Amino acid sequence: MTESPLWTPEAERVTSSNLWRFMEPLGLRSFEEVLRYSVEKPESFWRAVWEFCGVVAQTRGERVLVDGDRMPGAKFFPDARLNYAENLLWRSDEADALVFRGEDKVMRRMSWAELGAAVARLHRALLAAGVQPGDRVCAIVPNMPEAIICFLAAASLGAIWSSCSPDFGERGILDRFGQIAPKILVTCDGYCYAGKTIRMADKVANVLKDLASVERALVIDYIGEAEAVARALPRGEALSSFVAGHGISPISFAQLPFDHPLYILYSSGTTGIPKCIVHSAGGILLKHLSEHVLNTDTKPSDRLFYFSTCGWMMWNWLVSGLAAGATLLLYDGSPFHPSERVLFDYADQEGMTIFGTSAKYIDAVKKSGLRPKETHHLGSLRAMLSTGSPLSAESFDFVYSGIKQNLQLASISGGTDICGCFVGGNPLSPVWRGEIQGPMLGMAVDVYDEAGEPVRNEKGELVCVKPFPSMPVMFWNDADGSKYHNAYFARFPNIWCHGDFAEITPHGGMIIHGRSDATLNPGGVRIGTAEIYAQVEQVPEVIEALAIGQDWDNDVRVVLFVRLRPGAVLDEALGQRIRKQIREGASPRHVPAKIVAVADIPRTKSGKITELAVRDVVHGRAVKNKEALANPEALDLYKDLLELRT
Repeated sequence: MTESPLWTPEAERVTSSNLWRFMEPLGLRSFEEVLRYSVEKPESFWRAVWEFCGVVAQTRGERVLVDGDRMPGAKFFPDARLNYAENLLWRSDEADALVFRGEDKVMRRMSWAELGAAVARLHRALLAAGVQPGDRVCAIVPNMPEAIICFLAAASLGAIWSSCSPDFGERGILDRFGQIAPKILVTCDGYCYAGKTIRMADKVANVLKDLASVERALVIDYIGEAEAVARALPRGEALSSFVAGHGISPISFAQLPFDHPLYILYSSGTTGIPKCIVHSAGGILLKHLSEHVLNTDTKPSDRLFYFSTCGWMMWNWLVSGLAAGATLLLYDGSPFHPSERVLFDYADQEGMTIFGTSAKYIDAVKKSGLRPKETHHLGSLRAMLSTGSPLSAESFDFVYSGIKQNLQLASISGGTDICGCFVGGNPLSPVWRGEIQGPMLGMAVDVYDEAGEPVRNEKGELVCVKPFPSMPVMFWNDADGSKYHNAYFARFPNIWCHGDFAEITPHGGMIIHGRSDATLNPGGVRIGTAEIYAQVEQVPEVIEALAIGQDWDNDVRVVLFVRLRPGAVLDEALGQRIRKQIREGASPRHVPAKIVAVADIPRTKSGKITELAVRDVVHGRAVKNKEALANPEALDLYKDLLELRT
């Protein structure tokens, strides 16, 4: 363990933070104190967050938390009435609200005044089209300003939003939207990726054949063909035509209960049809305000970026940055087109202050040879956020040696299930190598052993022992709540068990070792896959890896699949170097029994590798929902491998 932290906030940075201003009137002087307050006095804490962040509401009511001892069943602010979109559109000035880059093809910016006007116009058009609270508005869209405009217009009326990215296949779209019967479908005429233009007309036409509930299909113009695409679609209309003639008078925001549904997100779908996770407007607003304003220290002067598609919850999280008054920097396309410099160029050109990305992206930049510390200024950048998979200790090293030294590296972890984080960064605590800084405020996070007892400095199940506002309202089509209960509360009654294999460190930080269901169990010892990946991906010839447990000889053996750099060969010497790296960097128990080279590794649409699907293929079991994968054809590489027969 490193003797000293990689980064410690300067005193001025601490005392100028939003969190410090929040703490001072409460007499709190450290992150440990404010965290304890937030979990021991949840009613006081969440009321204070509401007041500090200036939540706009028709009424808040006196009650903050009802049935606070029940999970599920707890209700926050049961008497409040508010509107999520109203809380994101409180600015109306000429400063940038949104800046957009579509690779190197499109550059746009939109002021707060322009954003408000665009939402108002679409609000009126949707109202005229009969959209009411509870109606579903679904979207197949790139991460562009129109996606946010459509989302906020739908939310302003109390409609329920749901989105996916345009690279989803027809079956993947229907597996999601087909369950929730949308009234409006928003799409685009096409999108760009890695310099190529991909047209959407045929895919959308086929999807609409199986979405009989859709009354209007609205087409966003991205590649200049919206009118033509709309004419070819049943019930189609270009978005520009749909809003034409509607004024921009002030929006009458629907004032709805705190737990009124805001949007529907989806489980990955790698074990069956995706589960439809319904999130509430009030719960998301309050949780995201606490994360943006307090934990991330987001201010109106910030220029906030998160690399995401509209099919990943980080897009939803990013949009809530508007509630903090921040400018959102949007990017759609490949993060390596036209080169690996593109996002760092964007950071310099737009004065990016918070750079959000994935652990895989940081690793890919490291392996590309780029050292932004030497090629870019990055003077405005003060924080880098990473999620999607565990960030290895070596990637922590690279961020500080290769990107920027005076930078808060906030590894964060949560999930689509809560559309937020259990653990992450904060502006007061140091950053230690390989560790997430600590729990997010208001999150009573712990790690349990198999018997349901708290453990420290050893691995176990990540749990949350008290309710929090962004727990799902429900799962769609789950009338008796059994699917929801079984997903999180069946393991430990009345306690949220998230399914992550985790460890609380002596610093009060956390290490995520991977998903519990992907945990390896050779000889009865639980091993997190992330521990293996952190070692093997240091071997220069290895681009990425995937590990599974294969049932073998009445036990389980570790099998490691590696994708190698072009020209590299998995010979005996390389195999020995990989094993040596794992043995010395992790432990002898982590060393794989078999190492197999593969041409590709299957991953979900949000870029996460899918150990479970590979494990099923290796064991000859059917993979239930290949449509959830970005590259399902890769699974064929793992069938009937000769190397795994002995």
